[in-house]
Parts: sequence; structure tokens; C-alpha cells
Amino acid sequence: MAGEMPPAQPPPGPPPRPLLWRWRHNPLRRRTDTLHAWLGLGALIAVLAVAPVAAVLAGDAARRHYEETARHQNQTRYETEATLVHDAPRHPEPGSDEERKTRYPVEVRVVTREGRTRTIRTEVRPGLTAGNTVRVWVTADGEATDRPLTDEEVRSRTMGWALLAAIGVALTGAAAHALTGLTLRRRNLADWDTAWAETAPRWTTPT
Repeated sequence: MAGEMPPAQPPPGPPPRPLLWRWRHNPLRRRTDTLHAWLGLGALIAVLAVAPVAAVLAGDAARRHYEETARHQNQTRYETEATLVHDAPRHPEPGSDEERKTRYPVEVRVVTREGRTRTIRTEVRPGLTAGNTVRVWVTADGEATDRPLTDEEVRSRTMGWALLAAIGVALTGAAAHALTGLTLRRRNLADWDTAWAETAPRWTTPT
């Protein structure tokens, strides 16, 4: 309808192809583009500075935690012989790769360090018959448990937490930069709507 103000359409931004277009002088560059570029550079520098520190701190804390855990496990767990009470299932084909990987939970009898006999459940290879013995890890009370953490597992978990800390810093920086970009974009659109409201009446034809 003649005389009606056409809707505001945001102008095209600077061409996105050049990597550093926000740093270059051109008639379409806005102050917010330059601000976004500086904020992005600041976020990058912050991530590069903070990520190694976070990785070291997280890795050191994780190493101390897992070393203490492994030390406690070595003091409270021990390996001993256990005797099968019942035959283990024979489902996998004998000699197959599946047989070497498969384990079945069965009841076994162990004698604790205090001389008490206990019946517990543990996983064994298929095909073992009652009376066979296997090596199991138990607690001081004779409960079945996993073997203590090895040095390699401690190192692996330490590196994992250090890597997660560094990635967390990088993701936080990326999220902050994206949020800043979204805020600046909304501000640009609001400014454009204001400018268009002042300019559009001069582009319309009265009835």
C-alpha cells in the first residue's frame, strides 16, 4: 500500500571471505565489527594463556588423587587363589577369539588372610570346571574387587583430566566469543531499525 513504511532490511555485512576483513578499512565496516575482532583476539590470547595453566593444575590434582587411590588400594587389596565351586559355562567355541575374551561370573571359594573361608562371585574363562583355581583380587574382608590402579592407569587418567581442563577453557572462550558476537549482531539490527525508521518515510510516496 502506498505510503506504508516498508519493513527494515539489514544491509549486507562485509564480505565474509577474507579472514581478517574486520581489520580492513572499508565503507561497510561498523564499529561493532572492529570491537568483535578485538574481543576475538582477546579471547584467543586468554585461551592460549589460561588453557596450559588449567591443564597443569587439573593434571596435578588428578595425579595426587589417583596416586593416593592406588596407594590405598594396594594397602587394602591383595591377590589370592580361589577355587571354583561350580563349572563355568562353555558357550563360546573352544579356541576361538570369543572364548579368549568372554568371561562368566561364577562362585568361587577363597580363604582370607585371617583364615576365614568365603564364597564370592568373580568372572572366569569359559569351560573351567569345579575345583580349578584362579587368581582373584579381594579386599581385606574377602570381598571380590578389581586390581589396584597401575602406574600407567594413573598417568592415563591424569592426562585425561588435564586434556579435559584445556578443552573446557577453549570451549568457554569459544562460547563467550559467540555470545559476544550474538549480542553485537542484535545491537546492529536494533541500530539499523532505528536508522530505517528515520529514513524510510522519505522513501515512501503519499497517497
